[in-house]
Amino acid sequence: MENYIVSARKYRPDTFDTVVSQKSLTTTLKNAIQSGKLAHAYLFCGPRGVGKTTCARIFAKTINCQHPTATGEPCNECESCLSFNQQRSYSIYELDAASNNSVDDIRSLNEQVRIPPQVGKYKVYIIDEVHMLTQSAFNAFLKTLEEPPAHAIFILATTEKHKIIPTILSRCQIYDFSRIESADIVAHLKSIAEKEGVKAEHEALRIIAQKSDGCMRDALSLFDQMVSFTQGELTYTKVIDSLNVLDHEYYFRLTDLILDGKISQALLLFNEVLSRGFEGNIFIEGAASHFRDLLVNGDPATAPLFEGSDELRARYAEQAKRCRTKMIFNAIKLCNNCSMNYRASRNKRLLVELTIIELSQLAEDSSDDGGGRGPKALKPIFSKLPQKESTTAQQTVKESTNTPERPTSAVSTPNNSAESDNIRHVAAPTPVTRPAMEGRPPEMQVKRGGMFGGIRSRANSIAENQTTQVETRSVGTTAQHASTAPVEVPKTDKPKVITPELMAQAWRSFAMQLPESERGLADRMKIMTPEVTGENCFSVSLDNHHAADLFTKESARICKGMSAYLDGITPKMSINVNTVIVERHVSDRTKQYEILKEKNPIIEKLRIGLGLDLAR
Repeated sequence: MENYIVSARKYRPDTFDTVVSQKSLTTTLKNAIQSGKLAHAYLFCGPRGVGKTTCARIFAKTINCQHPTATGEPCNECESCLSFNQQRSYSIYELDAASNNSVDDIRSLNEQVRIPPQVGKYKVYIIDEVHMLTQSAFNAFLKTLEEPPAHAIFILATTEKHKIIPTILSRCQIYDFSRIESADIVAHLKSIAEKEGVKAEHEALRIIAQKSDGCMRDALSLFDQMVSFTQGELTYTKVIDSLNVLDHEYYFRLTDLILDGKISQALLLFNEVLSRGFEGNIFIEGAASHFRDLLVNGDPATAPLFEGSDELRARYAEQAKRCRTKMIFNAIKLCNNCSMNYRASRNKRLLVELTIIELSQLAEDSSDDGGGRGPKALKPIFSKLPQKESTTAQQTVKESTNTPERPTSAVSTPNNSAESDNIRHVAAPTPVTRPAMEGRPPEMQVKRGGMFGGIRSRANSIAENQTTQVETRSVGTTAQHASTAPVEVPKTDKPKVITPELMAQAWRSFAMQLPESERGLADRMKIMTPEVTGENCFSVSLDNHHAADLFTKESARICKGMSAYLDGITPKMSINVNTVIVERHVSDRTKQYEILKEKNPIIEKLRIGLGLDLAR
């Protein structure tokens, strides 16, 4: 049986013309050989599998060739070329710096450099993975690299240029190799398939090139793997099944369902993808790439950026006509945000499903406006309360407004002076007592202080020199009184009272649509819950005056933005600032007990019932 040689070795380039997708670098090297202007040290750097070591070998063979061609290629017939092809040349040395990275290895190399070549004009040393050399080895190599003998040429190759010390870089001519484009990989694989008698579809080769990520060696390895799997017939279906790649048909179906507003079917499609063993991030990243392809195929000027076949290009162009440009922009942004947040999310499936729902909203809004501008803000994902529940909640709010009002010290009063619209009213510090435990639900009536109950908790708090009282300061926003006569508002069927649920939903919806530049305001709003204080009025509680200044400044915009989610009703917002005052403790035990007894009279009954005395 004939020995099998993998394609990466069998079809390794042996001339500059056969090197794939590095035309500018190979042309520079050929011109240097023809003009005789050769440097004493070269550095080839770039990603893996792009031809660094291959070009170093071709370059070393060419400069020692006794009869080079007119185009600067080796003849492959002279003694120097034959000895190199048969791997018996004594003029070209290859050193793997990954395993020979010590000072002794470099010192041995420095001694060999002094010996002139037996065949050819130059003695070439190819040091692969040179970044693996130790600091001491680099220092030992500096002098030889700077002033080598006239017959010595060094070619260094590395994938991590940043790890090489600057003193080495300054002594070399640096050649940066780029990743190989998918089109060049497909063309190279197609030529190999023809030589090997393999039937390969263009889309199948494109998937292999896409999977290799610009690395020709990886592409050839995948090609050999697919040939073995398909028995010499590379089809698109077999390749995506073997490489575990999502078919683009899923994304065409997803886009059609989104454009038609069929959210349920889109979610079922995502469930089908999950059932096939794919992760949600693969699906959402593929969706982002699909929308990108729709974007570039929607304009003839950018159509060449698409790397698929002409048949697939026409299909993308046809679907792109149904999508607004602004809608595609927003869709790519949503998919990108979902991909970035996927790893940190605890419920990853829900994150992707919410993204699909938001994509459907983008399609609905872009189809309604007729101008392709897209929505200014996403609609709330969850629907409003049913009519019966909403009516009951509104009646509850009306009944709560008939209860006695709060103390006037915590309510803002209108100011009739000609000042600005938003004015603070700070009340005097007023201690707030804790509510009785009897009125709370059973699950809230839990004794504090761990296993020793509430008495030990309160005693410990006094022993720790801290007792707190809450000073409540109310900051309100009032509208300036208009001097004109009131205008009669026509009667409508819209509700005049907003339920707490709708208010909280509008608050969070407005926070969700804030841009990234206002992330601080959005994060604060997401952890806060507005409290309905009256008809179309609500209040929020803050911990400091800095946050109060921010919300006072943005109150008008927040209320106006919330009106979009409250059927056009613009609510009024008031702001409360809670400040904690820390007092010094009482050192006398008797006085400490008197304070505890005053705050909770049941302690005295408990002490008498148990027959306890205060410790002296």
